[in-house]
Amino acid sequence: MLGALAAAILCASLAQGQNSGTVKPLTLNVPEDTVYGSVSSGPPVDTVLPLSLDDAIRRGLQTNLQTTLVKQDQRIVSGERLEVVNFLMPNLTWEAERQRLQINLEAEGFNSKLIHSFPPGLVPPADLNNIPAVVTVNAVIAQADLTQPLFDLQSFELYRAAREETKAVDFSYQSSRGQVIQTVVDTYLRVLATAANVDNAKGLLATDAEVLRQAKLKHQAGVVARLDELRAGVQYQQQQQMVIAQQNAFEKAKVSLNREIGIPADQPIQLTDSTPYAILATIPLDEALRMAYANRQEYLHLQAKLKSAQFQSRAARYERLPTLTFKGNYGVTGTVGSIYHGTFLAEGTLNVPLFKEAQFRGDRDVADAATRDATAQLANFHQQIEAEIRDNMLDVAAAQQLVDVARSNVDLSQATVNDATDRFRNGVDSDLPVVEAQSSLATAEAQLVNSLYEYNVAKIALARSLGVVDREYREYLSGPATATQSSVRQQDGLADRAAIR
Repeated sequence: MLGALAAAILCASLAQGQNSGTVKPLTLNVPEDTVYGSVSSGPPVDTVLPLSLDDAIRRGLQTNLQTTLVKQDQRIVSGERLEVVNFLMPNLTWEAERQRLQINLEAEGFNSKLIHSFPPGLVPPADLNNIPAVVTVNAVIAQADLTQPLFDLQSFELYRAAREETKAVDFSYQSSRGQVIQTVVDTYLRVLATAANVDNAKGLLATDAEVLRQAKLKHQAGVVARLDELRAGVQYQQQQQMVIAQQNAFEKAKVSLNREIGIPADQPIQLTDSTPYAILATIPLDEALRMAYANRQEYLHLQAKLKSAQFQSRAARYERLPTLTFKGNYGVTGTVGSIYHGTFLAEGTLNVPLFKEAQFRGDRDVADAATRDATAQLANFHQQIEAEIRDNMLDVAAAQQLVDVARSNVDLSQATVNDATDRFRNGVDSDLPVVEAQSSLATAEAQLVNSLYEYNVAKIALARSLGVVDREYREYLSGPATATQSSVRQQDGLADRAAIR
């Protein structure tokens, strides 16, 4: 998902004043599986750490490996954009130097024959023979240099392209935040689901223990056959195996959650939130599409990439235009102990490219190909958003129906277990109907837990497709928050809404 992340840097030739007409993309090293990694926040503590869903998301955004890598790449791109700005701004430098020079006058053509050719009286006769052939000079030079581009459309268009690339990587960072939130919510809900399965399994184990106890008493009393006692014992041991398996799945889910939010794997945690359930109001498809096109970070990322490619294409065509640059300096020059004289230079340079046809056409073709590529990707993602939203809406509707059916099935299975247990206690029937009813109840409870999990995951996936998961995940899980339930927190300078306490 994040393989399309790219940030802008200008070619090294731009720094040398030789623009290539394209922005060289910097591919960010952010593999997709980094969303499941994190940077550990410190050693484990001795006490059990209470962990709400909001706390888990906050820790995930702070320590998740994917957001950490993208954030650093974001800083790199921002720094490179500032380097591009520097090429359009005045460059002022100051330098001072002191030199000790030894000059051979004869080697420079200043020999005795030249001296005697001077007009009479220019040099006193007594000094003609005292002029040394080699002289030593202590020179001092101090000056300020100024360089200012006056007309360079290609560099300006490349700057605009780099600015759009910066926006693109910012949208990619926001997209990675949404993916981290979706992943943390998914894992948190999975821990809750496995915990519910553990509780259900332990409840059935207690029921099976009671059935086994009564079967033993009735067999000892000669009321039922030994087969009933054996059957109850098998059911009890099978349920023990189920408890062990569910407990193992629960512990592994907690380790996975710890890994994703930067908590040491051996840190004991206790989830303080319960499994949320709220019916999600139906969103019309056209409204959902408008919301997605306005908020989906990947879509905004591709739009910025397209604008950057268009600016690069214009820059490639501006390579044929002349450039105008002003250069100048002002300072003083003299010898130590003597008079210093002010010096200055002011010049304008007009650079007119006469024939670089192969380079011009090559840069134009590369830029046009990048523009067509960005246009095709944007059009494809436009269709992909609609397909994802339609799929997510179908998943939400189906999962909601499954939850309703699963709830009804649990109620019916519980009533069947109660009836079968009463008949067994009163000696009307054997324990076989009890065992069968308990097995059906276990299946129904597992289906309910799984249905609730799938329903919540489907709602979060829909929020992710709409581009609002980072702001409204609580509303999609638990329904609209009240004024006393909601709070606003800051995370890396971005507001995250809906934190229910």
